[in-house]
Amino acid sequence: MSTSSTPYIEPWLRGTYPEVPAVGRAVLHAFDLALDDLTKWTEGLADAEVHTKPLGLPSVAFHLRHIARSTDRLLTYAEGGQLTAEQLAALKGEQIGDESLAELLGEVEASFSNAEARVRTLAGADFDILRGVGRKQLPTSIGGALIHVADHTQRHVGQVVTTAKVLKAVRGI
Repeated sequence: MSTSSTPYIEPWLRGTYPEVPAVGRAVLHAFDLALDDLTKWTEGLADAEVHTKPLGLPSVAFHLRHIARSTDRLLTYAEGGQLTAEQLAALKGEQIGDESLAELLGEVEASFSNAEARVRTLAGADFDILRGVGRKQLPTSIGGALIHVADHTQRHVGQVVTTAKVLKAVRGI
């Protein structure tokens, strides 16, 4: 994050992860950008607020849980695996919980930290290798799954930003 005297530089322009091939590097940059944005836009929200559903929107808490847990699931598919009972239970639990904002952000950060080594490994693979998603084994590839984990993460970050803005507007911040 930047301070008032230091301009913000987006992750893809920071020169980080030069040893990671371009697609994997882009995924890691998407995770870094997600953490930057999640931290910035949720700052000042009360723990109770992150669990509310303003205007019927899904809660910030749901999106944070979903970002963290879907990253693990999508990388499992990219690696050629199927979801475990534990991953399926975590999926079912994304709508409920009473974690603090700090705990939710910690879950996202831990997920991305765990994902980094997996992305680094996958970044050296043949991106055209086919992978199946879900019980129906819907077709994708290693490259498709890697790109989707970045896209999917950013989509939900955008929803967190919107919901956080609504929460702050309702409060008059």
